[in-house]
Amino acid sequence: MKKPNILFILTDDQRADTIHALGNKQIKTPNLDKLVENGTAFTHAHIPGGTSGAVCMPSRAMINSGKTLYHLYGCGEQIPTKDTTMGQCFKENGYETIGIGKWHSGTESYGRSFCDGDNIFFGGMWDHWNVPVCNYHKDGIYEKTANFTPNFFHANHPMPMICDKISVGQHSTDLFTKSAIEFIEKDREKPFFLYLSYLAPHDPRTMPEEFQNMYNPDEIELPENFAPGHPFYYGVGLMTGESRDEDLASYPRTEKEVKQHIADYYAMISHIDYNVGKLIEALEKKGELDNTIIVFTGDNGLAVGQHGLMGKQSVYDHSVRVPLIISGAGIEKGLRCDNYVYLLDIYPSLCELVGLEIPNSVEGRSFEPMLKGSTEKTREDLYFSYTSLIRSVKNERYKLLEYRLERSQSQLFDLQNDPNEMNNLYHDPNYADVVKALKKRLLEYKAEWEDTANHPFSKKYWDEVTL
Repeated sequence: MKKPNILFILTDDQRADTIHALGNKQIKTPNLDKLVENGTAFTHAHIPGGTSGAVCMPSRAMINSGKTLYHLYGCGEQIPTKDTTMGQCFKENGYETIGIGKWHSGTESYGRSFCDGDNIFFGGMWDHWNVPVCNYHKDGIYEKTANFTPNFFHANHPMPMICDKISVGQHSTDLFTKSAIEFIEKDREKPFFLYLSYLAPHDPRTMPEEFQNMYNPDEIELPENFAPGHPFYYGVGLMTGESRDEDLASYPRTEKEVKQHIADYYAMISHIDYNVGKLIEALEKKGELDNTIIVFTGDNGLAVGQHGLMGKQSVYDHSVRVPLIISGAGIEKGLRCDNYVYLLDIYPSLCELVGLEIPNSVEGRSFEPMLKGSTEKTREDLYFSYTSLIRSVKNERYKLLEYRLERSQSQLFDLQNDPNEMNNLYHDPNYADVVKALKKRLLEYKAEWEDTANHPFSKKYWDEVTL
């Protein structure tokens, strides 16, 4: 019997609360809603954070290698040959593997992961309408470059980009979807693993006009935790140039400006949703929909005004919680699973789902039984990190955040009563035992994850945390 196909859809900067069927009544996502209806939605999927301001780089490396954050090569700019990539695993087990869109982990790891592909972008972000992309090279060598001046209004410094072509005036979401559909329409004997990686909804938030006009900023509801600025400085923001995301809106943040950003953000996601509908239609027309597992997720979240922040350079839930929907062959339909999972757990889960042996290099934990209705948990709590600046741990009730620059600004949130992380209980003596227990767990995670690799907190910090 032919193994099921896998269509793996990865978006860029899409946080967890951006799907209509999962509670956001402002956003329009009819096709993602269908995936929710026909599959299992993980409402508490997370990333562990990032070792770089470009959080997507380590996040994508974790997704594709199944490694934990501090076992990556550097910040994930490469995936070493000792680590079997997800695409490589499926390729070596009889799948035709196809890579389309953004690949942020070097050309070598892409080459060994995929049998075919098109419109491959080796980079982080770009103008959606003029993306420098590559054709698929059978030899796995991508050396041709072209000079671009990314900031030509303010500088005259060109940079070389790996590039074969530019499809001028085609939006990246449409461009990548078109390539994916062309591969779906092909006749083949092998099952396929199609990795489709979008650049949207990452800024610059531009989209076709019909989506741009879909949301009226004046009608957008601000999040409960909107603020004109973050309550304290922790090494990110304040127009210091430390994070370009924080320069996307002026200080203090205004309601009007943030509403416009949210409207544009939702418009880009609705544009993605429209293209997801086209992919589903192509699978159905080809007769492959019932034999295809569709994975939809995002590489990290985004603040867009929450806590006075615009980007993802934090470990608040808006930045580390992401959508994760898995639907199709063999998946429980209409299930909402609130168990904790990391995105690095997807790789081993897919292996078990289709009957492949999980490579020894993979460190993620399979949640495959949850896709069939099991309530058994694989993770009781989660560890988060942002560069050398923040460490955090959370269980089902509480979340502790420790800041390196501002030790007096440690935070404790009761997630059950304060899901928007607004009421800091850290200095409340009634919660002293909770703080003590979470600090202990923080130290245990530090050891388990070997959190000393590239961006350690200082020894003095850890000595202070030690009980």
